[in-house]
Amino acid sequence: MSATTKFESTFAVPKMDCPSEENMIKMALQSVEGVQSLTFDLPGRKLVAVHRAPVAEVLQRLEPLGLGAKLVHSAAVDDSAAGSFKSTFHVPKMDCPSEENMIKLALQDVPGVKSLSFDLANRKLTAVHGAPVAQVLQRLEPLGLGAKLLESDAVMGDDDEIDPPDNAAEARLLWILLSINAAMFVIEIVMGFIAQSTGLIADSLDMFADAAVYGLSLFAVGRAAALKTRAAHTAGWLQLALALMALSEIVRRFIAGSEPVSGLMMGMGLVALIANVICLVLISKKRDAGAHMKASYIFSANDVIANAGVILAGFLVAMTGSNYPDLVIGTVVGLIVLNGARRILSLK
Repeated sequence: MSATTKFESTFAVPKMDCPSEENMIKMALQSVEGVQSLTFDLPGRKLVAVHRAPVAEVLQRLEPLGLGAKLVHSAAVDDSAAGSFKSTFHVPKMDCPSEENMIKLALQDVPGVKSLSFDLANRKLTAVHGAPVAQVLQRLEPLGLGAKLLESDAVMGDDDEIDPPDNAAEARLLWILLSINAAMFVIEIVMGFIAQSTGLIADSLDMFADAAVYGLSLFAVGRAAALKTRAAHTAGWLQLALALMALSEIVRRFIAGSEPVSGLMMGMGLVALIANVICLVLISKKRDAGAHMKASYIFSANDVIANAGVILAGFLVAMTGSNYPDLVIGTVVGLIVLNGARRILSLK
């Protein structure tokens, strides 16, 4: 065999049953020249490695780990064949369009990524790619979404293509959603300061996060990878600044006190609730048109719950005469928005 021949080797690893053993194996093989991908099957106690180094060298690195690694099968892989890998990842913290867009942005400049399929209900991502699966996973891990590789198999041919762009009807719908959320952000943050309500202020930032998601989706169409990343980072920095501003205002009001106007809180919370219900109804007509529209539906459903929380806080303020319900709701929503900004800024 040529020194540049690629091999796919399967190893039985009977004592590999948790992520700590996975990490041990990754560390042991990271310095082996030519290891292109590692696929772990924990239930089956198996490891599949795609590598150019001699299989004996790979096994030599595995044996000292004490996991009982044994070579089951090794075969040369024909590089001249027009093939790709189909990899499935479990992404437990992926449940809305912002996470979906972060993943798309993180993988946009990975050579050979042909398609991305999102299953939000089961928190799964399926990617068809020519790049090593380790390179794909390397881009996913810094997002903090808990991405783990479930399986990766070779597929032949180029039948899988990049997801088609949104059609005109979906683009118009996204513009409507962007307009509603942007308008509600401005109105709600102004009314939040008037009502001295940290809950309304933080909820307005959630509206901004929604608007940023839809805006980035529309802006990204046909743009260069570097420009998309810069746009995402700009939105992330702005979201971070707003979240810190809201949290600092909450701290100030914890110390100095505040008198939130419960009537304005409940009234504005109701307006925001109506706006998000409208978004939910609009998206429901298109939620089966693709993964992105289904994700948008889930995102708006979560916003309805957040709005109900603001209304509840206003009611509790009215009943107890205390500002603590407002401060608690404001803190929770503010931290959620802050974490969303952190994830966006982690994109490379």
